[in-house]
Amino acid sequence: MNFEYAHLIPEDFHPSSRVWIYQSSRLFFISEALEIEDILNGFVDTWKSHGAPVKGYANLLFGQFVVLIADESTIQVGGCSADTSVHMIQDIEKRFKVDMFNRQNLAFVIKDKIQTLPLAQLKYGFENGFLHAETPYFNNLVATKHELLNNWITPVKDSWLSAKIPAEVGSVNK
Repeated sequence: MNFEYAHLIPEDFHPSSRVWIYQSSRLFFISEALEIEDILNGFVDTWKSHGAPVKGYANLLFGQFVVLIADESTIQVGGCSADTSVHMIQDIEKRFKVDMFNRQNLAFVIKDKIQTLPLAQLKYGFENGFLHAETPYFNNLVATKHELLNNWITPVKDSWLSAKIPAEVGSVNK
């Protein structure tokens, strides 16, 4: 699977543009992905903050991650505007029967595929050789376009998960 995505992110958005990433509990089917693209495009086309249009971008990446970006260089996204994006994601959840808000479900690139693992099983993943310090991890906590482009898919050792690498595993795999 090709994990290149930088070419999909708008170049004309400021590096400090706000980013929200919602990870689905499963890969979407192609027919669902096409519907989701329509939903995302419709949302971005009508997204407003305090009555003014938001310069926004939304895309379904790798069939599992909704990436939403707001360029706040001209207008700030207020709380109500952010809430409308959350409602849109909740609608996607209900419509396609997925969980988009479970931050305990982590995504990694393992054997060239996206694999998810509950946070509670992280230690098991390391101890049994499924995960290593260099395993690519989808850090859905990135908050800006710059971070999205540079730190979204990052080795576990370079993410907030580095503190959770068991010492006996970390020393072997670093």
